Amino acid sequence: MLADPAARTEKLIVNSERLWASIMETAQFGGTLKGGVKRLTLSEEDKQARDWLVAAANSSGYATGIDDLGNIYIERKGTEPGRLPVAIGSHLDTQPTGGKFDGILGVLAGLEVLRTLDDAGIQTKAPLCLIDWTNEEGARFAPGELGSEVYAGEVERSFALSRMDADGISVADALEAIGYRGKERCGERRFSAMLELHIEQGPVLEQEKVAIGVVTAAKGQIWFNGVIGGRESHAGTTPMPLRKDALSAFAEFALAIERIANAEAPAGVGTIGVAVIGPGSRNTVPGSVRFSLEFRHPDKKRLEAMRVRALDAAALISRTRGCDVLLEPIWAKDPVQFSPQVADVIRESAIALGLSNRLMVSGAGHDACAVALKVPTAMIFVPCKDGISHNEAESATPEDCAAGANVLLHSALALAGRA
Repeated sequence: MLADPAARTEKLIVNSERLWASIMETAQFGGTLKGGVKRLTLSEEDKQARDWLVAAANSSGYATGIDDLGNIYIERKGTEPGRLPVAIGSHLDTQPTGGKFDGILGVLAGLEVLRTLDDAGIQTKAPLCLIDWTNEEGARFAPGELGSEVYAGEVERSFALSRMDADGISVADALEAIGYRGKERCGERRFSAMLELHIEQGPVLEQEKVAIGVVTAAKGQIWFNGVIGGRESHAGTTPMPLRKDALSAFAEFALAIERIANAEAPAGVGTIGVAVIGPGSRNTVPGSVRFSLEFRHPDKKRLEAMRVRALDAAALISRTRGCDVLLEPIWAKDPVQFSPQVADVIRESAIALGLSNRLMVSGAGHDACAVALKVPTAMIFVPCKDGISHNEAESATPEDCAAGANVLLHSALALAGRA
């Protein structure tokens, strides 16, 4: 993969006002009273955002394609059409109480890159292809990253299309309902590289006052569903030594998970995000707790060590508390190493633009993590206020968004080559 050094010397910048206007305009599709966005994948609000993007592409004369997972491909021609396109991708779906920037910045900045090149009359040798990946968030249909993972061959098409939401609606049915189940087969397209611009979703860049994160890797993840089985009994008549209190056992297990994660800090993290106590009666000793558990770590061996220690903790508490602690692994993803060559292009573009930068590992999953298994890929991070994301308060400045878009622009131009 050869980048075009001359492309970096261009004093070319995106139209930051137009980019910001696009972000604010699309935030109306599913906008919430608190200033966030609720745009679950393949919902009516998602259709509105998709329609907006396709209309913008058509008005600029770009070729638009849609595959059978609903991934949208928007291609700006190159002068050498035989060359594989350089992809720019992210997502437009959000969490139920999401913000205006998570994923959205990457798509709209990609659109702005294409528009900026049009305005400047610049042609690239390789085509540029903007992608809106389906169901990155996984908030309506689990797991997330379905569109990109089917593309990369990590997930079977039939599995993805059969995923159902809480109302029993499948991905296949939802695609049909909003008119975005295309005829193109997901996975058929080929790219020479992919770039993804994203807010950091963490506090490091803001705290260190660094403009650009050059993302070289992403943490591996292991997800579990867990259940602790105790015995329901009367809260007033059951002596403490005779209780099999599932909640007390869960509390001990939760603290064990915290110790496991702290032992791997700062690289490793562990989270119990959901806990449901049964039967949920004030005067009944809890008989069950159902919970979620996940670990993340950039080192595969250390991630496995965390898994083993969690199983050991579950076995120990089962013996000492008289409550069954069961862990069911439901999903796992190895740590991802992004392309050093693509990361170098990103860093060199940031330096050429005079922007401070640092190497980073992503703690969150992204479409780039899936695509990287098939296409040389790397990511660009920009700061977000207080590191807050998956929250209606999610915020980024116009200046930071523009800086990231400019790095995206020059990285894409370097990879595609100026004609």
